[in-house]
Amino acid sequence: MASVQLGARFALRNILYLTDFSEPSEAVLPFATAIAREYGSTVYAFHVMIPQIYTYMTPDLADASLTAQEEAAQAELQRIASQLAGLSHECIVERAVSVWPTLERAIKDYKIDLIVLGTHGRTGAQKLLMGSVAEEVFRQSHVPVLTVGPWARRDMHKSAQFHNVLFAADFSPASVAAAPYAISMAQENQARLLLLHVMKEPEDEKTDKELQDAVSSATVQLHELVPESAEAWCKPETIVLTGNPADKILETARERHADLIVVGLHDHHGHLAAATHLARTTAHKIVANATCPVLTVKG
Repeated sequence: MASVQLGARFALRNILYLTDFSEPSEAVLPFATAIAREYGSTVYAFHVMIPQIYTYMTPDLADASLTAQEEAAQAELQRIASQLAGLSHECIVERAVSVWPTLERAIKDYKIDLIVLGTHGRTGAQKLLMGSVAEEVFRQSHVPVLTVGPWARRDMHKSAQFHNVLFAADFSPASVAAAPYAISMAQENQARLLLLHVMKEPEDEKTDKELQDAVSSATVQLHELVPESAEAWCKPETIVLTGNPADKILETARERHADLIVVGLHDHHGHLAAATHLARTTAHKIVANATCPVLTVKG
């Protein structure tokens, strides 16, 4: 496998910070600002206002309600703008009946390189869900998405620094697409880079030598994901484990105190029928349960 080729400096020129003004949205803002400072990015603080109109309202009352909702949203965005002081930024409110079509247009219009959002999470039988908006963004976006979930450690929100970046690779095209992001995030933060591959439990009994050979092969492939130029600033640590990929990635992230997980997300080529099964995939489980931010990159 050829190593990933990086340019002189990895570019994240435009970041879309999607907010509904909730606590999860507040929690992710420091990460949007920290990344923007590192990369010299423009931040677009973006809120999609779903009008709340009730059937008993007269047209005049409906207009007044919409105006009040928009004024409240603008006031919230002004508060966010104060936290973006010193950064190139723009605050935007859009009226719409649903979030994703509006967000999809914004991605194109503003040439967005990264979406940053907080997830609400669910409990009980729905515990792997992230909230309807985050679910749709995760499912649909071809732009990398940084999510901070409900289990993320609150102590990391203040500094928004990445000291240990865990890149989980399965050597698929999605992994190759995600590798430059993991390497660049580690480089910009002068962080330790951990490269992890999780092998499935062998169906047939293998000899110790066969298992050793498999581990050695995976280790070589992990090293090949990192360009030689990266050796000037880091010595990536490789980890090869056997078991359930999502469980092992989450476990390793906790044990190694990862404050960013980067994973490639397999593309379903836009077919929603296939995407509805995403809740059972490795990447989705990681995003919904991680104790640190997760960057997903669609390959």
